[in-house]
Amino acid sequence: MLEQAIHLSIMSGGLLPLMGVLLLITLAVIVERTYFFHRALKSGLAMEHDLHLVEYQDVDKLRRLEAHYSGSLQRSILSAALASRGEDADSMERHMEESIMWQMPKIDRYVWVLDTSVTLAPLMGLLGTIIGMVHAFDILGTSGAGGAATQMVTGGIAEALVATGAGLLIAIVAVLWLNHFNKRVRLALHQMDLLKVMLLNRFHGGGSAHHGVSASDAHAGKLAAAEPEGA
Repeated sequence: MLEQAIHLSIMSGGLLPLMGVLLLITLAVIVERTYFFHRALKSGLAMEHDLHLVEYQDVDKLRRLEAHYSGSLQRSILSAALASRGEDADSMERHMEESIMWQMPKIDRYVWVLDTSVTLAPLMGLLGTIIGMVHAFDILGTSGAGGAATQMVTGGIAEALVATGAGLLIAIVAVLWLNHFNKRVRLALHQMDLLKVMLLNRFHGGGSAHHGVSASDAHAGKLAAAEPEGA
């Protein structure tokens, strides 16, 4: 097995081991990004729900939410809103937009590696196949046109095609997860924009018939119960 792997590596001009390293890097990025987006999106959904239950202008509850979600990706938006609550709505929105921009490098970190793998892996596989075919035809040129030489050439070409197959396999894995993470990036940005609008409404919206009800009830169109007169 080891000898076969070494032989294939030689036939590809040493590109197969490099493609193996590229595959390991791709898998490492997939695992890291999957864990990151699982935590970030779960925290964002929880914050959306909790923020929907906060009364308008209730700074104390917002501060408790800020402490509760310490370390989360979306906490910076809440911190920016609280820090600029004495300003007008436009200034607060600009500060929250700035906090979102600061989080952008964390959201799309390492995604470029998958994009590179999609393009680079097939090219490396094709180059490895070309190198292997050159070796195979060299054998034909030095051994003559006998049947044994022909078999060696066809066997060499088959071995050279392993590099192309490996490159395509890496590209297929990378492009599937790249599309998945691009969708997660858009979802994370949508969550942050939604939180920004919700915080703007909490400080400058003047109240709503939906405040104080759960997010699921609000989305279903249910309103908060009216307070009795004289309460």
